[in-house]
Amino acid sequence: MTSRAEAADMPHDGETKTPDRLRRRASRLLSGMTTQSDRLINEGLARVDARKWHYAVLASLQEHGPGSQATLSRRTGIYRSDMVGVLNELAERGLVARAPDPDDRRRNVITITAQGRRHLRRLDKVLDDLHDELLAPLTPAERDQFVQLLIRLLDHHTQQAPNGE
Repeated sequence: MTSRAEAADMPHDGETKTPDRLRRRASRLLSGMTTQSDRLINEGLARVDARKWHYAVLASLQEHGPGSQATLSRRTGIYRSDMVGVLNELAERGLVARAPDPDDRRRNVITITAQGRRHLRRLDKVLDDLHDELLAPLTPAERDQFVQLLIRLLDHHTQQAPNGE
C-alpha cells in the first residue's frame, strides 16, 4: 500500500519528478538547456529558411572579413568537410562570393555580399527574438550575467595550453 507522501512523489498523468541530485548538477542542467536551445534555434531559423551554420559563417565574414574555407572552419567550428556544403548553399543564394586567392590560386577567398549583410541583419533579429523566448524567465540584468558566466566558463574550458602543449 502506498502512503500519501509516497503517492505525491509518484508520476501523475505521465509526468516524472526529477531527483534533486540531478536537478542540482550543472552539467545536466547545461545539457538540458542545450537541447532546448538547439530545438528552439533550429526550428526558428528553419522558419526563415536558414540554418545556424549560415548565421555563423555570415557573422564571421561580417566581423572578421574575408577568409579561406579553412579560416572560416576555424573561426566557426564547422568541420572543413561540412563547410563546402554550407558555402555552396550561401553562394547559391547570393549571400557570399568566392574568388581565387591572389596569393594561392588553389584556394578561394570567401566574402560576404551586400545581400548577405542584409540577410545577416534579418537573422540577427530572428535570433534576438528566439533568445528572448529562450531566456524569458530572466530579467535583462540576469540575462547579461548568465551570458557573461557562460562566456567565462566556455573560455576557460576551450583555452589552448601555451605553445600548443
